[in-house]
Amino acid sequence: MLSKAVFPVAGFGTRFLPASKAIPKELIPLVDKPALQYVVEEAVAAGFSTAIFITAEGKSAIEDHFDRSLRLEAFLAERGKEDLLPCVQAVGELVQVVAVRQKQALGLGHAVLQAAPVLGDEPFAVLLGDDVIVGAQPAIGRLVELHRQTGASVVAVMEVAPEEISRYGCVAAEACGDGIFRVHDLVEKPHPHKAPSRLAVIGRYILTPAVLGELRSTPPDPSGEIQLTEGLRRTLAREPIYACTFPGRRYDAGNKHDFLRATVELALAHPELGPSFRAFLVALAQAGFKIETP
Repeated sequence: MLSKAVFPVAGFGTRFLPASKAIPKELIPLVDKPALQYVVEEAVAAGFSTAIFITAEGKSAIEDHFDRSLRLEAFLAERGKEDLLPCVQAVGELVQVVAVRQKQALGLGHAVLQAAPVLGDEPFAVLLGDDVIVGAQPAIGRLVELHRQTGASVVAVMEVAPEEISRYGCVAAEACGDGIFRVHDLVEKPHPHKAPSRLAVIGRYILTPAVLGELRSTPPDPSGEIQLTEGLRRTLAREPIYACTFPGRRYDAGNKHDFLRATVELALAHPELGPSFRAFLVALAQAGFKIETP
């Protein structure tokens, strides 16, 4: 049964410094919700009930965000702010939280391994907080469905431009259905001219216990990190791996440009803010995007 989802959130978030100096990058808001909350809500919508956060020093605010805040709830109730109380309570009741420290930044594969004592001998999900995927259906749910059909590990993929493939893991795969692929090999951040395809691995995985076994014996790469991609490559010798596309619109929330795009598009779709924000953007465009500085 798939019930546990791993969220590697131990990174420094250097691309967002100085904003991420004291605030975990994952808690920087997209409109009115932290980026990580979108990802956790996606997992919950797909049926996952336990969130395993792989954290590090200075990241305890992530656990606090997904915990109950009785003082805040009492304050809101006393001040008559009943309209805010439900959303605060909902976050605290969203998911069962387990926090595990990654004491050294030794790569994504190493981060996933830290969850092994909590996972036991059962398949699990991995969701990366930088990949915010918004849609009517949870993206990870598509992977869950394929895992249930095959019993295999599943990675999410999307086609990217040739010049962008070097930013991602990449699969060599054979199509075997509508948006479904049988994986033959995986390559971490290939040179554009050597990439086996344009199918980039996006931060959603359903992994079998065999992957943890292979990660334990996966040597570090030249930078000293244990790569999840290499662990998956080794798993291919033992069992099949599938890839699939996913529903929804994906934002790379770890990229400043995409983070801004997500903020604008999510604000436009916001039921309360959308109409007035759209009017503001229209007026700004008509003015030639000229902004008076103080």
